Amino acid sequence: MHKIAIVFLGTTISSLAAAAEANQMKEADIRSLIIGKTIYLAAPMGGEFPLNYHPSGEVDGSGKALGLGKFIQPTDKGHWWIQSDKLCQQFKVWYDGSAMCFDLTETGPDKVKWIRDNGDTGTARIGN
Repeated sequence: MHKIAIVFLGTTISSLAAAAEANQMKEADIRSLIIGKTIYLAAPMGGEFPLNYHPSGEVDGSGKALGLGKFIQPTDKGHWWIQSDKLCQQFKVWYDGSAMCFDLTETGPDKVKWIRDNGDTGTARIGN
């Protein structure tokens, strides 16, 4: 009986991993669903943090609505690119100007989960 349960559990975990991978966004998905839109990152303390991914390759954002101006430069600009089915970005000031890339997975209509290359995770809403 225990062997059956272990095989079932292993199969279920494999199926869930395959389903999650199936929804992982590829370059074409990122270009059609993200680029040219505003992405609203869910903030840990509530609210949303908007990032605008312009077709020109520029990305900009503002933390003014969240009151981040007390802690960091409230707005910043940088550039984005797609590399190996990951959305990458680099701001001038934020994150000390370091480049970072994200795996994106669709979780519902106009919703994504992101996993940053350093392991951080979060959710976002795709706006217009």
